[in-house]
Amino acid sequence: MLPRLLAGPSLAAGAESLVDHRRRLGPLPPVRDGEALIKTLADSGLLGRGGAGFPVARKWATVAGRPGGRAFVLANGAEGEPLSAKDRTLMATRPHLVLDGAKLAAAAVGADEIVLYVGREHGAARAALTAAIAERATERAVPVTLVTAPTSYLAGEESAAVHYLNEGDGRPTGTTHRPFERGIAGDPTLVQNVETLAHVALIVRHGAGWYRELGSGVRGTALVTLGGVARPGVTEIAMGTRIGELAAQFGAPDGARAVLLGGYFGGWLAAGKALDMSLDPQILRAAGSGFGCGVVAFLGPSSCGVGATARILDYMAGQSAAQCGPCVFGLRAIADATARLAAGSAARDDLERLTRWSTQLAGRGACRHPDGAVGLLQSALRVFSDEFREHQRTRTCPVERDGRRAA
Repeated sequence: MLPRLLAGPSLAAGAESLVDHRRRLGPLPPVRDGEALIKTLADSGLLGRGGAGFPVARKWATVAGRPGGRAFVLANGAEGEPLSAKDRTLMATRPHLVLDGAKLAAAAVGADEIVLYVGREHGAARAALTAAIAERATERAVPVTLVTAPTSYLAGEESAAVHYLNEGDGRPTGTTHRPFERGIAGDPTLVQNVETLAHVALIVRHGAGWYRELGSGVRGTALVTLGGVARPGVTEIAMGTRIGELAAQFGAPDGARAVLLGGYFGGWLAAGKALDMSLDPQILRAAGSGFGCGVVAFLGPSSCGVGATARILDYMAGQSAAQCGPCVFGLRAIADATARLAAGSAARDDLERLTRWSTQLAGRGACRHPDGAVGLLQSALRVFSDEFREHQRTRTCPVERDGRRAA
């Protein structure tokens, strides 16, 4: 029964046209009752695919239940996560699924305008959506505007997206007012990831029960981006699929040491533990990890976990919003200490300080960027604990040292 979102013509064929889209799936059913549509989404159990995994129906109901006035739908396709390609792949190949979902969202919450927010670096996605909007030009519908999001890790965070649309500044604005309260132009705004909207377009056509036919625990399917394998790329899985199944299907390296789940805002799991684990957000959360944006990246047997973590933390520090001390100074200090450990030039107390800082920084930033970085660091300190100690004690990499011996 798979795939669902990626069913239809080969992804290599590019964007599916409106004619082909409707020939394959039929016309989009009209929305006569927004509350009924939201109830269907609640019955489906659909969770957001942007990373947080928030129940979609609850989010829509909040905007729909506002006292009155204007509202917006913001379809978020910024996808600034370096390891993820799922959103850009979906937008570039199935643009009309995204537009259908956005149209349904606008009808359900009573929005006056739809804004497609797509990363600057996602040229094929922007071209496909631009053409798809033009194909619908004669239809009477809510106006749709495509906005190019800045190239930035943080630009896809929902308050950052709204801030950029309002002020031209793609940095988060904290949690004083969330977009569903005060968003674009100060009006309530439903911010929804493009994959989530595409799922809605199928659920409305086929029903909540159909959506729940696949998956265990959390139901439905999801797009994941695989890295560190023989055949990297984007695939669609049933929720609850074992990581080991993906490893076998896509060619994870023999002796893989760890798996990075959820991308740079996610965390490491030891391969021995990860391979038997299900890709279910609730199960992963209980294990101290998370599904996040659906990244599943394998670390090979000859790769150093300390070095891989150092590179990610350096990137995260470089992507700071520069709005508070914990982000500007705290993340840079953590990244530099990890880099020294990886390079064999550790100061005497670098590992001790990293361990301490990893518990002190979370929750202190103006946004959640520092939380993601220290969460990743904490997972690395658990999974690669022996490596970190060897890097500190001997100022050498045990993985490289053991590899030279084996050679």
